[in-house]
Amino acid sequence: MTASRPEIVDANTPVSLSPVRESRPAQSPVVSVLVPAKDEAENLPLFMQQAAEAFAATPGRYEVIVIDDGSIDDTWATLESLVGQYPFLHAVRHRARRGIAESLRTGYLNARGNILVFYPADLQYRPEDIPRLVEPILRDQTDMVTGYKQGEYEKAFVSGIYNRLSRSLFKVPVRDLNSVKAYRREVMEAIPARPDWHRYMIVMAVAQGFTVSEVPVPLYARHAGKSKFGIGRIPVGVIDMLAVWFELRFAKKPLLLFGMIGAALFMIGVIAGIIALIFLFVRGEGLRSIWTVIQTCLILGSVFFSTGFIGELVAAQRAETRELRARIEELAHEPDTLLKR
Repeated sequence: MTASRPEIVDANTPVSLSPVRESRPAQSPVVSVLVPAKDEAENLPLFMQQAAEAFAATPGRYEVIVIDDGSIDDTWATLESLVGQYPFLHAVRHRARRGIAESLRTGYLNARGNILVFYPADLQYRPEDIPRLVEPILRDQTDMVTGYKQGEYEKAFVSGIYNRLSRSLFKVPVRDLNSVKAYRREVMEAIPARPDWHRYMIVMAVAQGFTVSEVPVPLYARHAGKSKFGIGRIPVGVIDMLAVWFELRFAKKPLLLFGMIGAALFMIGVIAGIIALIFLFVRGEGLRSIWTVIQTCLILGSVFFSTGFIGELVAAQRAETRELRARIEELAHEPDTLLKR
């Protein structure tokens, strides 16, 4: 019996995923390698060749899902030719660019493996290191593994600052957060889907109670193409870091932060009012500057308290949404469970 031709799925079409899964072999792979690709037509043939060599010793264990993220070169045409050569390759397409985080989400929705691997297509990381990356998870030693970059690269200075800030802010037990990663499927299900937050996947996974470890992974020069990273990404990264910190510390209890700030401002206003009254009774004159401080503190205190109350309502809605999503996912998997019995 010949294996069925792997599918090419357009993620923008309204077609459901069930027909895609039904046409695949009954035996599911253990590891799904998710490869976001933006204008990587020159790199993909060599990437797939190296992947085939890396997976040859364990046939059927791996699948590769390449997500064409709105490429304007021949990436999609290249995938159409490659998908017939490699039985473990599946392709998904975004007609417009959505970013790495959304590409990983699309790949996760099309993946069958219980272990997911984030691997770029630019060949700065070689597919030969994927088995070593997933081995600690296969042995049940950890829930998530990140690669610790070995070798020289252009963004080493910026990456070093980013990692030092992240370690000091989030207290994560690894040295390199922005590298290739392998993780259990449950990790992807537990973290929020936000643009560019793939860089903080480890941080959010650790906050959810998952264990994480790291292995050294060699880093090479790009085989072809240009890096998508620019100097403009630095301020975006800093803002994202603060957003993640707020999400982990105060997203469930926003009134804790805004209420404390509001209470502090009210206290300053009360103290300033007492001082103003003392001056008024003792010296018989008022201080305009103190009355300005009182008014400012009372207004800002009220604003922060109101923001905290609104935040509490949003947090309650988010909690309900998470519960509904979890229930929907449970119901979606129930037919598969029944078929297996």
